[in-house]
Amino acid sequence: MSLKKKRVIFPDSIEDTKLKRKSQPEFEKTKEKPSEGDKLMNSVLMNDKKIIEEGLIINDAVNHGFNFTPDLMFENLVKDYRSAKKLYGKTLIRKLTGYDDDFIRKNIKLPEFRRELKDVLEKRITDMKKDKIVGKEGEITESGYELGSLVLYTDELDSLIAKGIGEKILKKNSSYGDAFDVKQYKKGDLYRNIDMRKTIQVALRRGHNGLAEEDLRVSLKKSKGKINIVYAIDSSGSMRGKKIEMAKKAGVALIYKALENKDNVGLVLFRTDVVEKVPPIDDFSFLLSKIVRARALRETNLTKAIIDATDLFMKTNTTKHLVLITDAMPTVGKTPVKEALSAAVEAANSGITISLIGINLTDKGKELAQKIVEVGKGRLYTVKDVENIDVLVLEDYESVI
Repeated sequence: MSLKKKRVIFPDSIEDTKLKRKSQPEFEKTKEKPSEGDKLMNSVLMNDKKIIEEGLIINDAVNHGFNFTPDLMFENLVKDYRSAKKLYGKTLIRKLTGYDDDFIRKNIKLPEFRRELKDVLEKRITDMKKDKIVGKEGEITESGYELGSLVLYTDELDSLIAKGIGEKILKKNSSYGDAFDVKQYKKGDLYRNIDMRKTIQVALRRGHNGLAEEDLRVSLKKSKGKINIVYAIDSSGSMRGKKIEMAKKAGVALIYKALENKDNVGLVLFRTDVVEKVPPIDDFSFLLSKIVRARALRETNLTKAIIDATDLFMKTNTTKHLVLITDAMPTVGKTPVKEALSAAVEAANSGITISLIGINLTDKGKELAQKIVEVGKGRLYTVKDVENIDVLVLEDYESVI
């Protein structure tokens, strides 16, 4: 018997599928082998430290535009460690080598340490290839992206617990989908129906530092209407590293909370051009699979981001809201500032509200951002500490509902 199984990150239902095949002299019951995605999910839920560490490495590599080629990385580290640190980031180097920044800096010129460093790099990446999350040429595989998505998701939920979001931002129920029942998560329940607020409350009450499977609570919702949101992330070169990492995590928080309230979320990833766009939908796993792949490259085309986001909204009477995250002035176009503002006016004329989260904006950048949110009747958040972008994104969402 041939069985084709679609791979998903967060399937609507995970059940053991039993197959029957004819044998001599009677039928024999066997279980279908779990997919790579199911294996990774189980490893993350069971807190497999090795797999989780590899997922963190995958995400750091994507955020820094890095492929897993140990020889090239070793060459860069020993040739000019200061430049290599800027290229790869201290966190990724530490996770791949096991050595912290200060130790490497002091010992990088020692021949015996260089040999040890090369061996460690090769072993780590060889292990990741054996786990099928990195391919033969050092490219990230589909399983690698799935693992990165899972770790991004669980890491953001743990972060929200640490920030006490369950008691603050998430305390208000959406009028577009109030819960009328809450129960403990059981195998087969929809992952997107996990009630983040209740789950965090249970975890906090039990004194857990992270989420355990027994903490998960599922809410059933009665839908009263919809809000359509498009989350637009600047993925230009200046967003490389921590900025795009935290923008992704904020996106996970927004998508999770909005879908919990039966609202729809779309996605725009923009740099010199728009490289990814998804209309507002309620598919958590699909949105997560797109957001985890965002790499920071090239220039900032804010105008195209606003225009394409506007086109993603269906022409309905539902609430339409655009959230922009950027760290720079627009740099693409003959008159980038004028064109971006004009695009914002067109969006507002289409009934779309616009909020903007600006990271370390210049004075001119703040001036343009203020004009955009005034036209779009939204909110402006200017930040230097990117660690709390998720809090601001959820605050903005709460202001819309």
